[in-house]
Amino acid sequence: MNKQKLIIKDFFNQEKLKISALDFKKASGRIKKIVLKTPLQYNRHLSKKYECKIFLKREDLQIVRSYKVRGAFNMISSLPKNKLSKGVVCASAGNHAQGFAYSCKKLNISGVVFMPVTTPQQKIKKTKFFGEDNIKIKLVGDTFDDCAEIAKKFSIESGMIFIPPFDDLKIIEGQGTIGLEILEDQQKIDYLFIPIGGGGLCAGVGYIFKSKSPKTKLIGLEPLGAPSMFEALKNKSPITLDSIDRFVDGAAVKRVGDLTFKICKNILDEMYLIPEGKICSTILKLYNEEAIVVEPAGALSISALDFYKDEIKGKNIVCIISGSNNDIDRMQEIKERSLQYEGLKHYFLINFAQRPGALKEFVNNILGPTDDITRFEYMQKNNKEAGPALVGIELQSKDDYKKLLQNLDKYQVGFTEINKNNTLYGYLI
Repeated sequence: MNKQKLIIKDFFNQEKLKISALDFKKASGRIKKIVLKTPLQYNRHLSKKYECKIFLKREDLQIVRSYKVRGAFNMISSLPKNKLSKGVVCASAGNHAQGFAYSCKKLNISGVVFMPVTTPQQKIKKTKFFGEDNIKIKLVGDTFDDCAEIAKKFSIESGMIFIPPFDDLKIIEGQGTIGLEILEDQQKIDYLFIPIGGGGLCAGVGYIFKSKSPKTKLIGLEPLGAPSMFEALKNKSPITLDSIDRFVDGAAVKRVGDLTFKICKNILDEMYLIPEGKICSTILKLYNEEAIVVEPAGALSISALDFYKDEIKGKNIVCIISGSNNDIDRMQEIKERSLQYEGLKHYFLINFAQRPGALKEFVNNILGPTDDITRFEYMQKNNKEAGPALVGIELQSKDDYKKLLQNLDKYQVGFTEINKNNTLYGYLI
């Protein structure tokens, strides 16, 4: 059994879902003055690689560089003026905040944005840029969930309206307008790959497709380190995860919405968890080969293609590129994670023999002709010769890894692989 894949029908008797409050056409009309109809682009390179027709829904080209403005503006503009007089509040890891801020500016209302302290600086600055004097930013909590709890409390105390990032009908309605646009541009779609954080995008777009293109196979995607919808579907109800990997910040929540879960369980065909390292490899390839800049969450849909390459041959495929708000300061970490996922970067604690020439012998005997030491650090500041050294080795081919281990054993070098020890890796690397 593939632990990264979940077939939804194995857990639910899916029913025909009908929510009368959802009106996607009205939402489309409401937001069209400020939201771009983003292109659905045929990608020649990916289509050739996977032997099918692949179209990219480019929400990374949206005004705020993500789809989140759709739901935020739809909800805020739907509120009566008397309720908006005190202003609005949101909690966001970044993209919802920018859509919220832009909406506040366009509607000339005041807003307060709560963001986790771990939010990349690029997203904080862009949020301020889009909202200008109409918003204030407060950095609180380590995760979105911590941040949201504080924001909701503030909303109650201040009398300001809370604008959630995903679990609201108007938010879902706004995000679902993407589905209308896709079907306007391409009628026959066999597979649709949808990134999932809290579930608002998937609920909205998936709802549209199940009613207008029921034969399309809907695949929901989450990062491996933040499987909140995956676990909720297995559990048959939303659960709060004890901890998550926050790297894919645009799709890393501890708990999906109750409303989005109700919709997603009835519209999704499958869920798949994408390793963070694979996402990083996709980011780099998109930049180098396609000149497309995406954030980690924005790379989820294209990252899934390798795992479905046999199924999608000869089919029409749509991948939603959800956003491009990527901080340049993260690129070194992205490259590092990619190299490790591809089997090209390895870290060891090496116990060198306590005698002259030990390091030279290591280089000559252990390393292959194309292996490169990218990090070398004695772990003890004093009496270095008696302690281990942290050694980072980059390979040109993952096949060279086996030979590297064979050489370590052959020459009886004492070592510990840090890559396979999460505690050591987190502490040292």
